[in-house]
Amino acid sequence: MSGLTTARAPRGLEGVVATTSGICYIDGEQGVLAYRGIDIHELAERSSFEETCYLLWFGGLPTRDELKQLRGRLAEERKLDASIYQRMQSVPKDALPMDVLRTLVSTLSFFDPDDKRNDRDANLHKAVRLTSQIAMIVACYDRIRKGKAVVQPDRSLSHAANFLLMLNGERPSKTAERALDIALILHADHELNASTFAARVTAATLSDMHSAITSAIGCLKGPLHGGANEAVFHIFEAIERSGSDPVEYVKAMLAQKKKIPGFGHRVYHTEDPRATHLRQMSRDLGRSSGQAKWFEYSQAIEQFIKADKKLNANVDFYSASTYRTLGIDVDLFTPVFAVSRISGWTAHVIEQFEDNRLIRPRAEYTGPPYPQHYVPLEARPS
Repeated sequence: MSGLTTARAPRGLEGVVATTSGICYIDGEQGVLAYRGIDIHELAERSSFEETCYLLWFGGLPTRDELKQLRGRLAEERKLDASIYQRMQSVPKDALPMDVLRTLVSTLSFFDPDDKRNDRDANLHKAVRLTSQIAMIVACYDRIRKGKAVVQPDRSLSHAANFLLMLNGERPSKTAERALDIALILHADHELNASTFAARVTAATLSDMHSAITSAIGCLKGPLHGGANEAVFHIFEAIERSGSDPVEYVKAMLAQKKKIPGFGHRVYHTEDPRATHLRQMSRDLGRSSGQAKWFEYSQAIEQFIKADKKLNANVDFYSASTYRTLGIDVDLFTPVFAVSRISGWTAHVIEQFEDNRLIRPRAEYTGPPYPQHYVPLEARPS
């Protein structure tokens, strides 16, 4: 007998409304994504990542002075304790960047001046620090593992430009800076995705911001969540190595009943609105950098899958070619996702604290019928 009288629970909680939120609006039928009511297309075309952070954290667009102050705060917090660098140098050489990020974000709490506070002001300060620090960790660890010198940030540069500077060791072009800036905007939030839900569940216990973000990073690491764009690019690499035609390669995968990552979405029944911008970025970056082949692979595969399987590309598909053209290694794709999503994660943690209730769902019992009885060891079959 089940202990619940409700209807059978949907697998993966699909379609279940778990909370109320004023942060992110999605209409999967119309392909709409909006932050605080502002369409993602408007933000991608006209805004910046810093302005988007302000919007997510404070509920509205900043004034000129408020935006200047936020940029100043982000610049001030682009610093890491010396022990964080030491930990980066001491991890195993084959450590995955996502594992390093998860561990170091937890460690950051030891050095946060607001660590013992959990009020709104303290958590806003933590949101700013974590946004700057996560970008630094991802970029600096990549250089350390490659035996390169750490590059210090430049206060005059934007968040996106600083990340590319710290990662690649040189100031990015305006095209590359804007491309990453848009990518960060597009990935900033997406309602109750798995990692955001994990962060809110942790926050709902009245744990701290760093614990909630560590939960989110652990969740994002999974290939069914943040790792899909890595899987996309691994296909591109296999096509390149084999000298295959992209469409023929994908046809062979389908014939072997293999799933093509980067297509379809649990929420969107039309094109993922984020993919619209990433497609254009992939094309423009490919042309300006002389590395158009990754976009060409993407375009050929997308056209085939859409015609053959009636599936649309999602955010992961074109982010793969976009990130690689920006000089980002494949195993950094998911950490770069976190560089953006920290803005949304922290906004949701703050919102959870403001009207908190412990998140404690029930499970539909499907085990042996009640009652079962204990059988003494000597009476059990041998």
